[in-house]
Amino acid sequence: MNPLAAARITTPGVDWLSIAPVAILGLTAVVIVLARSLIRKRPAAYPVAMAITVLGLGLAALALLAQWRRFRVDGPYQSLSGMVAVDGFAAFIGLVVVFATAMAVLLASRYLIRERLDGPEYLTLMLLSSAGMVAMASANDLITVFVALEIVSIPLYVLAAFDRRRNASLEAGLKYFLLGAFASAVFLYGVALTYGATGSTNLTLIARFLADNTLLDGGALLVGLALMLVGLGFKVAAAPFQMWTPDVYEGAPTPVTAFMASATKAAAFAALLRLLYTGLGSSSADWRPIIWGLAVLSLLVGSIGAVVQTDVKRMLAYSSINHAGFILIGVEAASDRGLASSLTYLAIYAFLALGSFAVVGLVTGRGDADSALSRFRGLTQRRPALAYAFVLLLLAQAGVPLTAGFVAKFRVFAAAVAGESYLLALIGMLTAAIAAFVYLRIVLTMFLPVEEGEAAPPAPVRADPGTTIVIAVACALTVIVGVAPAALVHVAERATLLFRG
Repeated sequence: MNPLAAARITTPGVDWLSIAPVAILGLTAVVIVLARSLIRKRPAAYPVAMAITVLGLGLAALALLAQWRRFRVDGPYQSLSGMVAVDGFAAFIGLVVVFATAMAVLLASRYLIRERLDGPEYLTLMLLSSAGMVAMASANDLITVFVALEIVSIPLYVLAAFDRRRNASLEAGLKYFLLGAFASAVFLYGVALTYGATGSTNLTLIARFLADNTLLDGGALLVGLALMLVGLGFKVAAAPFQMWTPDVYEGAPTPVTAFMASATKAAAFAALLRLLYTGLGSSSADWRPIIWGLAVLSLLVGSIGAVVQTDVKRMLAYSSINHAGFILIGVEAASDRGLASSLTYLAIYAFLALGSFAVVGLVTGRGDADSALSRFRGLTQRRPALAYAFVLLLLAQAGVPLTAGFVAKFRVFAAAVAGESYLLALIGMLTAAIAAFVYLRIVLTMFLPVEEGEAAPPAPVRADPGTTIVIAVACALTVIVGVAPAALVHVAERATLLFRG
C-alpha cells in the first residue's frame, strides 16, 4: 500500500460565514480598483464604482444578517482558532457600520463630483476602512484588534486629507496621522504587557486565566490595560485623548467627518467593549474607576468646549466628545444593562451624526470653506425644510423627549443608577444641560432674520438626492425610535450575548 495514499492530510476548517462581511467589503474595494484600471475615462468609472459599492454593501449587510440568524439558532461561537467571535454583538455593530458607510457613500455621491475629487479612489478607501471596522467588532484576540485598527486607520488618514487643494484638509490628515500612529503604538505596548501578565492575547483565554488565577502583582496588567485604553480612547474621541477631534472634523471633507463620527466611533467602542466585557470582565473593579474618570472628563470637555466655539463643525466635534462620555457611562456600569445601553446609544448617535453633518455640508457649500455659525443665520427663512430638519436632529442630540436622543440618554442614565454610579449620572445630566445650550444656540441662530444692511450669508447648495435621502432617513429614525424604541432596545439587549467562552 502506498504510504502517501494512506496518510491522512487534514487542514483546519474555515467558517466562511464568520469572515464573510469583512471579505465582501475588502473584495469590493479590490474590484473597484480593477474596474478603475480598465475604464480609462474618469467620468465613466465613477458610476461603475458607485454601483459596485452599493452591491458590496448590500451583500455585506446580508452576510451580517445571516450571522445574526445563526447566532439566534446556535448561540455565540468562535472561529479561526479563536481569533474571531460570531455573536449578536458583532452582527449588531457590523450592521451599524455598514449602515453608516452606506449613508456616507450617499453623502459623497454628488459631493465628489462637485468638488472634482477622484470618486473610485475615495470609495475604495471608505470600503477598506469599513472592512476593518467590521473586523474590529468581531475581533476576539488583541492581535486581531490591532490589525483591524490599522486597517481602519490608514484609509482614514488619506480620507481626511483627500481634498488636496485645501490646506485645512491636508492639515487634518497630517494631524490625524501623527496622533493616530502614536495611539496605535501605545495600544501595541499595552497588548505586549497584557500578554506578559496573562500569557495570551486571546480575550477568552485571558478571561479564563484571570478567573482561575490570582495575580500577586497585577501591575503589568493594569499598565497594559491603561495603555490599551489610551489607544482606544483616541479612536472613540474620549477626553483627554480628544485633542485631534475638532481640527480633524473641521478640516476633513464633510462626508468623511460624518463617516468618522458615526462608523469609526461605533467600531472603536466595539473593540473597547469586547476588551472590557469579554477579556477583563472579572476585573471590572480595576477598570471601572478608569472608565469613570474618562467619562467625566469627556462629558465636561465636550460640553464646556462646545460653548466657546463659533464654528458649527467644531461644535459638533466637541458634541461628539460629549456623546462619547455618555456612552462611557453605560460602559462603566459593567453590566448587561450597561452594555445594551451603550449599543443603543451608538446606533442612535450614528444616524443623528450622519444627518447633522449632511445638513452642515449643504450649508457650508462648495469647498467646505466656511462652517461658521453666522452662515446659519436666517436659515429658516431661506431653506425652511433644511432648517427644521436640523432643528429636529439638534434637539434629539440634546435629549428632548419623544426623540431618539432622549431614549439613548435615558438608557445610559438608568444603567448608571442600577450600577449605583449616582454621581456619574448626575454629572451626565448637568453636562447634558450645558450641551443643550450649544444646540439651542445653533437653533436660535437659524431663526434669527438677517438685519437690514447686513450682508446675507451665502445660500446653501441645492440638496442632491443622496443627501436628501440621508437627512430624511435620519429624521425619520429620530422620530420613530423616539416614539417607539422597543424594537431597537430589544435588538440591543439580544446583542449583549457576547462570546465569553
